[in-house]
Amino acid sequence: MLDTPAAQVPALSLKDEAADPTAFAAALGGSFERFGFAVVSDHGISDVLIERAWAETKLLFELPDDEKRGYHAPGGGGARGYTPFKTEIAKGASVVDLKEFWHVGRELPAGHRFAEQMAPNVWPTRPAGFKPVFLELFAAFDRAGDRLLSAIARHLKLDPHWFDAAVGDGNSVLRLLHYPPIPADAEGVRAGAHEDINLITLLLGAEEAGLELLGSDGKWLAIKPPAGAMVVNVGDMLQRLTNHVLPSTTHRVVNPPPERRGHSRYSMPFFLHPAPDFLIQTLPGCVTAANPNRYPEPITAHDYLFERLVEIGLVKK
Repeated sequence: MLDTPAAQVPALSLKDEAADPTAFAAALGGSFERFGFAVVSDHGISDVLIERAWAETKLLFELPDDEKRGYHAPGGGGARGYTPFKTEIAKGASVVDLKEFWHVGRELPAGHRFAEQMAPNVWPTRPAGFKPVFLELFAAFDRAGDRLLSAIARHLKLDPHWFDAAVGDGNSVLRLLHYPPIPADAEGVRAGAHEDINLITLLLGAEEAGLELLGSDGKWLAIKPPAGAMVVNVGDMLQRLTNHVLPSTTHRVVNPPPERRGHSRYSMPFFLHPAPDFLIQTLPGCVTAANPNRYPEPITAHDYLFERLVEIGLVKK
């Protein structure tokens, strides 16, 4: 399974966005249109902060199982805090994913208008450095995401600040993922074939082999970014907004070869969401005679998210 050929996703640098915003937007948009994915280096998140975050993540998942489960809220959709091993299942899959994870969301002030839709964060007692590190990392992901959304807006012939209002109080989630060691005969894979729900996903930690995307010819392709680079992919909300001009590509995390199955795998995806009341309504510029509007009925981001969480087993209707 790990002899999968590599996807020829071009490596882009976010430094180029400052030097030539139009050219960077074209390159990013072209990568998205072809693969639904992009590889971006020089993303502005410091190596020191990333290393601190990896250290805190490993300490968190090394906590006793009973202690971690104390931060799990059954029926809460996994929105915040801990979600135990073998809880989430990919849409349409028959076996659960071989992973556990922790969610950090946006910190809202008391009385915020989205307080009912966006749960407060759950912070563990230990490791002691967890909260400050992930508040800082969340903000850094936010800044990188804003720059990428600006480039996407340019590519779509929109104002570069078009997404600003949509994501200013967005329901984004930073997921800390741990794929524990697994036996050779493990049922299922670390993450079954799926698409992401949100606008775009910014992923750190894809250097470890396993992440694959489904090509347009129906064959799986491995994603192999350079060290320190970020993998960025289109989510279903952006696919819907753009009437599939920017496709949300199916992807998965396959199990490692036998000699690596005794090792853990860690990754940190940042699921960039709009605000709960953002109306996902097809962009007029993405509707043509050859590509008629697939989604004549708009839907709020909050309602769309709820529908999808039910499908993957994190929320019960």
